[in-house]
Amino acid sequence: MVRIGLIGKTNTGKTTFFNAATLLSAEVSTYPFTTKAPNIGTCYTVTPCVDTELGVKCSPRNSFCRDGWRHIPIEIIDLPGLIKGAWAGKGLGNQFLSVAAQSDALLHIVDASGSVDEEGRLTEPGTGNPVADVFDIEEEIVIWLMKIIERNQDRIVKSIKSGKRLAEAIAEPLQGLRITEKEVALALARSGLQDKDFDNWSMIDDKRFSEELRSIAKPTLIIANKMDIDTSERFYRELLERFPNRIVIPCSAEAELILRRAEQKGLIKYLPGEEKFTILDKSRLTQQQLWALEMINERILVRYMRTGVQFAINTAVFKLLAMNVVYPVADTSRYTDTRGNVLPDAILLPPDATVKDLAERIHKELAKGLLYAIDARSGLRLPADYRLKDRDVIKIQSARAYG
Repeated sequence: MVRIGLIGKTNTGKTTFFNAATLLSAEVSTYPFTTKAPNIGTCYTVTPCVDTELGVKCSPRNSFCRDGWRHIPIEIIDLPGLIKGAWAGKGLGNQFLSVAAQSDALLHIVDASGSVDEEGRLTEPGTGNPVADVFDIEEEIVIWLMKIIERNQDRIVKSIKSGKRLAEAIAEPLQGLRITEKEVALALARSGLQDKDFDNWSMIDDKRFSEELRSIAKPTLIIANKMDIDTSERFYRELLERFPNRIVIPCSAEAELILRRAEQKGLIKYLPGEEKFTILDKSRLTQQQLWALEMINERILVRYMRTGVQFAINTAVFKLLAMNVVYPVADTSRYTDTRGNVLPDAILLPPDATVKDLAERIHKELAKGLLYAIDARSGLRLPADYRLKDRDVIKIQSARAYG
C-alpha cells in the first residue's frame, strides 16, 4: 500500500489534516508535541473509474466507487512535529525521522498564516515565518540523511573495495529507509558525483548528494495550511515565489474536517475534493453551523475552489509518485473476477511496473507460473515485461492457479 507521511512543525495543523483525511479523531491541541507517537490511518486517493468508459457497473472489493470516482485506500501517517536540531534528537526528532523514512511521499504541512514561531509555539498571526519553517524542516531531513551516510562510511568503502558499484554500496545501508539503488544512482548523477572517489567526498559533496537523494527518494508537497486566516494569502504568495520548483497547495484542513463531519452526519452532501457542498435541510442546522459553512464557502471554496486536503493526496499519488491505476480481471469480456465481481480491484502501481509486477502483487503463485497477460480492451497478448499504463484492464495468464 502507498504510504504518505505528514511532516512539519508542531501546531501547523498536521493532525487536523490527518483527521480530515481519515475521519479519525486523533488528539488536537495547542501545546507542542501533542502527537508523541505516529497516528496511522487510511485515506483514499480518487481517480475516474473505468466502469463508465466500459459501459458496466463496477462492484469493487479493495476500494469503493462513488458517482463514477474510484476511491483507492492508501496509508497516511501523522508524524510528531519537527523543530531545529531534530536530526540530533532534539524534541521528538529521532522518532519522527525514522518513521518519515518509511513513507513513499511526504506532505509538508506549513502554517501559512504565520501563527507558529521558530519553536513550534502558537503566536500572533502574521508574526511567524512560513518560508523559514519550510527551509528548517528540509534542512533537518537532509542533515539526517548526511549523518546516516557518514555513520556508514566504512561499510560503504569496504563494499566498493569488494567490487560493488558506488550506487550499490551507498544503497545498502539505506534499504531500511525505502531508498533504492536506482534512486541513489540518479542522485549521484544529478549531484555530479557518480565518478568521484567516495573517499574524497567533501562535506559539500555529502550535502549536495543528500539534497538530491532526499528530493528523489522522498518527494514532497508543500501544503500551505490555514488559508482561512486573513494573514495567509500574503505568505502563500511568498511560498510560491520562494519555491518555484515545488508544488505548493493552498489548504484549510479545518474546513475539510468540518465539511466531512457534516456530510457524515447527513447534514450536507459533499464529496471530498469537490468545489461545492449542498445543505440538505437547513432546519437541522444551528445558526453557528450555518455561519461556519458560509465562511468555508466564502473564504475557501470561492477563493481556492477546494479545501486542498483531497487534492493534496491525489497530487502526491498521481503527480509526485506518478502512480498508475490498473484493473486486473479474470474474464475479459465481462471484466469480472472468478466470482463475478465487475472490476473488483483497482491497484496502484509505479510508472515502470510490468505485467510481472502486477502478477506478484496479486499472488506469488500467479507470478511463478506467469505466461503472459491479455489487454481486456483490445484482446492483445502482452509479454511479462510489458510496462503497464494507467487505466489498463488486464488478465494475467498463468500456468499456476491460486486462491
